[in-house]
Amino acid sequence: MVRQDLPTGTVTFLFTDIEGSTKIAQQLPEQWENLRARHHDLLRQAIEAHQGHVFQIIGDAFCSAFSTAPAALDAAVDAQRALRREVWGTAPLLVRMGIHTGVAQAGAVDTVAGGYTGYSTLALVQRVMSAAHGGQILLSHTTADLVGDQVNGEMTLRDLGEHQLKGLLHPEKMWQVVAPDLPQDFPALTSLSTPTN
Repeated sequence: MVRQDLPTGTVTFLFTDIEGSTKIAQQLPEQWENLRARHHDLLRQAIEAHQGHVFQIIGDAFCSAFSTAPAALDAAVDAQRALRREVWGTAPLLVRMGIHTGVAQAGAVDTVAGGYTGYSTLALVQRVMSAAHGGQILLSHTTADLVGDQVNGEMTLRDLGEHQLKGLLHPEKMWQVVAPDLPQDFPALTSLSTPTN
């Protein structure tokens, strides 16, 4: 089966996951499935509201694709705001998010690749997301260039310098989204090196 609706060619990917989900699931075994289901609802609503496509969910990790970088950015910001407004009780869910734009081809949907080929692009967005902390949205340099005109006024990008990410040959310049109603200050990124500017 081939999904005809997936963006293909130059695609912007938004990957997310819940920080510390394994620990939360063990601490709150009776509540975890309800928490995870609500998280899924909020993310799917934000992604689909901006014409994004969820093409794979692994545990609590979302993989979504967009035709444009601004749409992915708006979806991420809206999702983080919705997650912050939600009343989680004793276990607030903090979600880290990474966005990267690159070449990828939509193809046959399967349980392994989720419908895309383009390993380098998919690996980079995964690494960008993994460097973030819960509540943080990170952009690759490529995506930051593409959304430059959109992030003025209320929303800005903070230059976090170049970071060596796991498994990548070259450092990646990283940018943090700064927007109203979202946290702005986080610990150093989870990367293999200190940033260089």
